[in-house]
Amino acid sequence: MSHTDRDRTDVPERDGDAAGADADPRYRAGREWLPSGLAVPALLGALLLAYFVVPFAVFLLRMRDVAVVAGLADPAVRDAIGTSLLTAPISTAIATVLGVPLAYVLSRASFRGKRLVEALVLLPLVVPPIVGGVMLLTVVGRYTPIGAAAAAVGLPLTGSRAGVVLAQTFVAAPFLVVTARAGFDGVDPRLEEAARTMGYGRLRTVRLVSLPLARNAIAAGIVLTFVRALGEFGATMMVAYTPRTMPTQIRVSFIARGIDAIVPIALALLAVAVIVVVAVQLLVGTPRRR
Repeated sequence: MSHTDRDRTDVPERDGDAAGADADPRYRAGREWLPSGLAVPALLGALLLAYFVVPFAVFLLRMRDVAVVAGLADPAVRDAIGTSLLTAPISTAIATVLGVPLAYVLSRASFRGKRLVEALVLLPLVVPPIVGGVMLLTVVGRYTPIGAAAAAVGLPLTGSRAGVVLAQTFVAAPFLVVTARAGFDGVDPRLEEAARTMGYGRLRTVRLVSLPLARNAIAAGIVLTFVRALGEFGATMMVAYTPRTMPTQIRVSFIARGIDAIVPIALALLAVAVIVVVAVQLLVGTPRRR
């Protein structure tokens, strides 16, 4: 082969590459506004998306007619915001510390009664929150053994921030367990076995292999848990009507003064949720498609 032929062979065929890219459905789909065959699913999805977006848009438009700053200056509103910003992170931390290990056990272990444990984890999700609050009262109410003992030492479990945390954790923690378990299920057990053959113990393998690989799912679970705890109303109202959280204050303000009175605190609730979601996305990132 001559020198010229070698040069001609080494030079990539640009036109051919471009033609191949055009022929590849992956490239063509990326250039189309909507891949063929997805018109009907996109239309159905657009209807649901519009149902999500329209209330947000109308709500934000209503802000123009409401004194938001004056509403946020209300002492009752400030106290409710402070209570929610204190209790929701605590509830989320409790759910994370206890829920991630439970999720890992459910993902990796097989034991008698596992199906029952899985059902118990889902129980707070299928029980109406207000019923969940009643169930909690039968355990931690002021006249129960646990509630009376806690009140005797100055830590009442109802009508207090501790009661708010109990209610939020009961309702929101299952989101963390379910989502984190899905993340662990997606981790190839062979990677953990390889780490074990290198001399890593079980806990070190979980810390260095399993948790990093499942971090996106765990982060999603933390976000869902926090947002659910932040917006919890039914169980919280039953266990701790006071001190009021943001959802409880929204209900009280709506009954007393109508929808305009709840716009400032609803906006604060929405802002906190959005900030948390964005912060977690920036810290953890989103999984990349390969």
